Amino acid sequence: MKILKKILIVALALALAALAFTSCGKKGTTLDDVKKSGQLVVATSPDFPPFEDLGNGEGSVDGVVGIDVDIFKIIAEKLGVKLVIKSMDFDAVLAGISAAKYDIGAAGISKDPDRAKNMLFSDPYCSASQVIVVKEGSSISGKADLAGKKISVQTGTTAENLCMSAGYSVSAFASNNDAQAALTTGKVDAWVIDDLTAGEMVAKYNAENTDSLVILKEALSADESYAFIASFGSESLVAEINKILAGMIDDGTIESIFAKYDAPYFAPEK
Repeated sequence: MKILKKILIVALALALAALAFTSCGKKGTTLDDVKKSGQLVVATSPDFPPFEDLGNGEGSVDGVVGIDVDIFKIIAEKLGVKLVIKSMDFDAVLAGISAAKYDIGAAGISKDPDRAKNMLFSDPYCSASQVIVVKEGSSISGKADLAGKKISVQTGTTAENLCMSAGYSVSAFASNNDAQAALTTGKVDAWVIDDLTAGEMVAKYNAENTDSLVILKEALSADESYAFIASFGSESLVAEINKILAGMIDDGTIESIFAKYDAPYFAPEK
């Protein structure tokens, strides 16, 4: 009887282990998966110009335009598949990739050790920094003046992580448009955002309004690397994307895409 009981216990343990393995399954999207499906599904947050923005003009894909879209149009072409863009909030991009709902995430995403615990990163394709934006005439002239001030950021970004880690009073918003509005309406004292997007959004705001926003010369942080993300199990797809990216960096294609959007290009450190 004892022997039978032990056999049943072992059998139950093996069954549970098999069930756990099956339920977890193999996550991610392989290169073969993409080629078999005939499409590459890219999740993005289209409120981060010039990397991604809403638009139905020339070169748009599924109502989204921008640097990341142009890069992936070339990648999809080289893979011989159709590019599909899925739009959502930034934090949903990260969550969706972690859960293997999409093939790739592309949304001006900074390569970060904490994020790397939950997802794969491609090789970097450009460098950026986090800058401080204030209303013209603000008493804030650098990061030393942020203590005790209210700061807006986009949820799930490195800007949020940096400000929270520094102990600032942070208001997080699903989109950078809302984070900007919090500053312009006086709900916060400063707004922290990536430099290239700050330049585009501030220039647009200043051209359309009588008051002005200013990007401070002193950045909150410098030398961040942008990369694309995928879920674990997508190693073969990421490896192929890395090969294509390396060629696009070396032959100047990515720099020319940045130039198309009047954005300065800072190559990632090798």
